[in-house]
Amino acid sequence: MATSSIEWTESTWNPVAGCTVISPGCTNCYAMRMAARLEAMGTAKYAGTTRRSGDRAVWTGRINLDEAALQAPRSWKKPQRIFVNSMSDLFHEAVPVEFVRRVWEAMADAHWHTYQILTKRPERMASLLAQPEFAVLPNVWLGTSVEDGQYVERIDHLRITPAAVRFVSFEPLIGPVDNANLSGIDWAIVGGESGPKARPMESAWIDTIHDACKAHGTAFFFKQWGGRNKKAAGRTYSGRTWDEYPAAAAP
Repeated sequence: MATSSIEWTESTWNPVAGCTVISPGCTNCYAMRMAARLEAMGTAKYAGTTRRSGDRAVWTGRINLDEAALQAPRSWKKPQRIFVNSMSDLFHEAVPVEFVRRVWEAMADAHWHTYQILTKRPERMASLLAQPEFAVLPNVWLGTSVEDGQYVERIDHLRITPAAVRFVSFEPLIGPVDNANLSGIDWAIVGGESGPKARPMESAWIDTIHDACKAHGTAFFFKQWGGRNKKAAGRTYSGRTWDEYPAAAAP
């Protein structure tokens, strides 16, 4: 477990390392930069997961499974909100179904934690979790990322996924999402891109999502404006901070 500075979680757990760029929201992914640094430091878990492309690191598509990490949550006695696979995607096509099942077993065993799983591949998530071997765990929140209106169909896949809590991360928000149906969605996170090549976020895009949250009773969490200096840009939207959580699971 690693303590996290991500505003909506407390810790991270990475039984899988590596990923593949799938859509424009991946372009400046912090995890690619971090994986490249860890690989350069000799961390075996990240070996071969990135390559250089011009002046930046990009995913190679190699996926490394960390068997030892599956045992870790049982040893963390203090209940935590845990972001699962902040450095990968549990539902990447190269992650075997059997390994996903073992992650499920680990989360069921260490049931005192709350697990937050975020994917850009909700169609595979919906397909796998419809199988009877995957129980709906009350301590597991399932989410998908939507960076602009081109990828709003990911929400439809999420909506049919069996889950105790469903959430959408509109981060990095790099374009308007004018047609988001948030019915059946418990929580929405909005955040601008951060880092040296951050793309700007417009306030009108946030307004549209906030209005959709109000219309559907979806909890709204505003993570950041982002930019090259995200701390300076802050987290205030419409005159206040927004740290709402799903009603059934509010801290």
